[in-house]
Amino acid sequence: MQILVFGATGQTGQHFVRLALAAGHTVRAVARTPAKLRVAHSDLEVVQGSITEPLDLDSLLDGVDAVVAMLGDRRAQEKRRINDEFVRQLVPAMRQRGVQRFLYQAGGLSAVPGKRLPLALRIVRATIARSYDGQHRDNEAVMRFLDAEARDLQWVVHRAGIGSDGPSKGRLRRSSWWISIGTFVDCAEYSLRLPGDDGAVHTCDGSAYVRRR
Repeated sequence: MQILVFGATGQTGQHFVRLALAAGHTVRAVARTPAKLRVAHSDLEVVQGSITEPLDLDSLLDGVDAVVAMLGDRRAQEKRRINDEFVRQLVPAMRQRGVQRFLYQAGGLSAVPGKRLPLALRIVRATIARSYDGQHRDNEAVMRFLDAEARDLQWVVHRAGIGSDGPSKGRLRRSSWWISIGTFVDCAEYSLRLPGDDGAVHTCDGSAYVRRR
């Protein structure tokens, strides 16, 4: 499978690219600063670019089977919904190219369309995580758009509870009611599995560690 990745130089994106290549996929990564991508591989193509600047989406989507967006710019998202603006450009380009599969990574404190966060998460978002509110509002706008206007595509949103860049703590699974604080590598490994999960299509679920028995 050929995967187009936006956000490849981020903390989760770096692991995602490495794991995708190790699994035998080919990757086309879009990066504002390609030198930040700490991966080299014969099946990796790196394209310089940013979602806040004009992109040749038609060329980027050429030959692609799935698109992955792991985007986050807290300062920019305080002022604009840059991810929502980008996804609204990306989706028509995907339709034009016949690319169906799309994975969008949001934060665990972003609310699913039509639902409120549980009280405990609302408190966290309003207090210790309040500086990231712009990101969550942007993520929520993306989810509303996908849910209302892009159900012809096989999209899935992973509301990840990312915590640290430590070693793996186990295997994550899809969860509609609980979100574990995962490491970057575990969130990346789970996100790599998601596009192949037909049951996850059109969901905005979180992820939780599988309990050991």
